[in-house]
Amino acid sequence: MSEVINNREYRQKILKELISELHSGKSVDEVKERFAKLIEGVSPTEISEMEHSLMMDGMPVEEVQRLCDVHAAVFKDSIEEIHRPQKPEDVPGHPVHTFKLENKKIESLIDKIRADIEKFRSQDTHENIQNLRNDFEKLWEIDKHYLRKENLLFPFMEKYQITAPPKVMWGVDDEIRDAIKVVRAILSDYSNVNKEQLADKAEETAVRVKEMIFKEENILFPMVMETLSEDEWFIIEEGSSEIGYSLLENAVKWKPVKISVEKKVESAGEEPSNNGYIKFDAGIMSPNEINAILNTLPLDMTFVDKDGIVKYFTQGKERIFARTKAIIGREVKNCHPPASVHIVEKIVEDLSSGKKDNEDFWIKMGDKFVYIRYFAVRNAKGEYLGTIEVTQDIKPIQDITGEKRLASST
Repeated sequence: MSEVINNREYRQKILKELISELHSGKSVDEVKERFAKLIEGVSPTEISEMEHSLMMDGMPVEEVQRLCDVHAAVFKDSIEEIHRPQKPEDVPGHPVHTFKLENKKIESLIDKIRADIEKFRSQDTHENIQNLRNDFEKLWEIDKHYLRKENLLFPFMEKYQITAPPKVMWGVDDEIRDAIKVVRAILSDYSNVNKEQLADKAEETAVRVKEMIFKEENILFPMVMETLSEDEWFIIEEGSSEIGYSLLENAVKWKPVKISVEKKVESAGEEPSNNGYIKFDAGIMSPNEINAILNTLPLDMTFVDKDGIVKYFTQGKERIFARTKAIIGREVKNCHPPASVHIVEKIVEDLSSGKKDNEDFWIKMGDKFVYIRYFAVRNAKGEYLGTIEVTQDIKPIQDITGEKRLASST
């Protein structure tokens, strides 16, 4: 394992050197040749780590941003394909599917813009000028594409400490916005304008838009698909319509993998008990009392049934980890970032197989000391019914000293 880590660190070091050499003036071809000899494949995550490392070493964001165009060209033929048994981004309505659909529309528009630029270069007739005006009015719709990326996607990347790529990409987005505004402004008052300068500016803008599409498709999207959970994609999709879409009237509503837990238990012959009481091994309680008691406990509980479906979680006042009702009915593996799914699956496998009855973890979160426990839930016959996760901030308990025998006066 250590040799893998060391190799990864070594490759990171080489990648930084290559970028630094580009920064110092070496040609792309020179760097690509060395790159081909030393590197077999580079994942989007490693590119992210490299950019972050450069910034941590003191390279200004603007410098990393300037290099962004170059390193995209260097890695264009080298980015490894992320193989997945299933590709959620191929499902219509998934945020990445929508981003890619927009990119296709934008690319088609860019092709038209380039054709119209050539017509304009040959003759700046009123019709040719008006065509360019219409083209760049449509191109401004790219603002919605960038706004969704910046306001819905980037916050989740920052949550996972992926900070450099969003900063760099946001800066380039703004440059593209400014370039489109400049062309639109010139076209709105064409008199006394140098035709070739305008055509060059329009062409340069079109090229930058195409370059950004390449970076999104080959660096950004593979990176976030590798990182974000289905639950997080669901939140992004939910917020997308508020901002709107570029060159699309509407996006298809995404239907993530999810089942109805009520129908699932009904199909097993179980009936709801909302109007009666439930008899336990030692006593009875109404569903209303059970719900209130569970929400009063000073801890979080999440129950995953024997098929790995999230079936329930408590809603106490002090939550440790964020939960939304959207996770009910989802496979637990889809509610975690891909990088940690294997840990979750291993825990469930050990508990369901009987290899373990519980698994415990404890982590520091700010001023909290969080104790996370997973228990196998079995019936009287020892049959596995599911896994319950119990999470609690035990810092206040750790701080307890001495004794307390009287109730507080306040």
